[in-house]
Amino acid sequence: MKDKSIPRVVIVGAGFGGLTAARRIARLPVQVTVVDRKNHHTFQPLLYQVATAGLSPGEIAAPIRWILRSHSNVKVLLEEVLDFNMEQKKVMTKEQVLDYDFLIIASGAAHAYFGHEEWEPLAPGLKTIEDALEIRRRVLLAFELAERQNKAPGGQGGSQLQFAVIGGGPTGVELAGTLAEIAHHALNHEFRNIDPQQTRILLIEGGPRVLPAYSEELSRKAEDQLRRLGVEVRTSHMVNRIEPGVVWVGDEKIPAAVILWAAGVAASPLGRKLGVPIDRAGRVLVHPDLSIPGHPEVFVIGDLAALNDKNGKMLPGVAPVAIQQGDWVADTIARDLENQPRRNFRYHDKGSLATIGRAAAVAQFGKFELSGYFAWLAWLFIHILFLIGFRNRLIVMIQWAWSYLTYERGARLITGSDELPGWTKEDNGATGVSPVHRAADAPLSTSSPDGAAVTVTPPRH
Repeated sequence: MKDKSIPRVVIVGAGFGGLTAARRIARLPVQVTVVDRKNHHTFQPLLYQVATAGLSPGEIAAPIRWILRSHSNVKVLLEEVLDFNMEQKKVMTKEQVLDYDFLIIASGAAHAYFGHEEWEPLAPGLKTIEDALEIRRRVLLAFELAERQNKAPGGQGGSQLQFAVIGGGPTGVELAGTLAEIAHHALNHEFRNIDPQQTRILLIEGGPRVLPAYSEELSRKAEDQLRRLGVEVRTSHMVNRIEPGVVWVGDEKIPAAVILWAAGVAASPLGRKLGVPIDRAGRVLVHPDLSIPGHPEVFVIGDLAALNDKNGKMLPGVAPVAIQQGDWVADTIARDLENQPRRNFRYHDKGSLATIGRAAAVAQFGKFELSGYFAWLAWLFIHILFLIGFRNRLIVMIQWAWSYLTYERGARLITGSDELPGWTKEDNGATGVSPVHRAADAPLSTSSPDGAAVTVTPPRH
């Protein structure tokens, strides 16, 4: 029977913040319970590599129990949290009620479609392993279906694949650049009826530039690198409608074989269960010590927390912020146990990196900026360093080295359905281009913002 006098800490979510807090708090004389809907921690910065067949899921994920196996005072529950009773200090899950003395909520964020939830099945986002595998299925299947429906060898007279990525932040840039690498290099010489090198990759950003969190100079360099990789970048273009196989930008209809969403995130709905103020994105307005109003024993960290830095700017929803907050809350609980005063959270910005493609990236470390090959190397080694477990680091390093030398994507497995939005059963046979993508059996033409004709005739989505 457990000693009720030992403080009980419940941690909801085993992302970067939750896991960091759990590992630190496990050193204290407390009982820790980690609750998560998944049995694994996912290294989210590399999800796009799974989505684009560069890595397998097991190379960027690890079981939560395995990560915390050496801490005997930590219990892991595969559960979904439904609600909280703040007055009685209880967490309600689907199966049980958990008592706590300290509560840490690190449940992260999900995709935000700005009131158009019907777009989600047509344009999947990238937050989980399941999302990555679905994107991988769609991307690889688009080429297979195009090969099957194009009868002319070499793709002559057939339709042209086009992929659309909506959102020019780090995830959108990574996806677009890697899709270009797949189409223009990895799949070269593997098809007989289509030419993957003719695939069009379109990146649509509503703001005036890609990677808006970076300096204007780095944003410009990122866009230049994307264009060199073969990505067509459209900034200041707002998507107002998504249909099966079609993206609408104003009155312009853009067919797309695959549509991917990287335009926004919304905080976990658990934040609304706390009964405290939240911002427009659903993030909890926390105190400077990361606790919530009226309940100093309850902390919110990571993507779910809304807190400004010393310059009055909202802290970004990135892994370094969550990791530092997890550390800080662990230290705060230790101080509470020793009756020491709390300190306000201070974020130490160690820099930002975004990869664009093969040997292409941007990095910003304070006033020092880097782009191109050396920024890519910095991104590569930093991400490998933070992977959990020696095995993961070694496998990923070997896989990336091989991919760099050969352009191969080693995890090109298509699982699940062989259908895509925008394709009919007839199109999945050998009948030709979907009616969504054709007019009188001819390529569909639309206009780009500069007035040039853009011929796009994809199959899919």
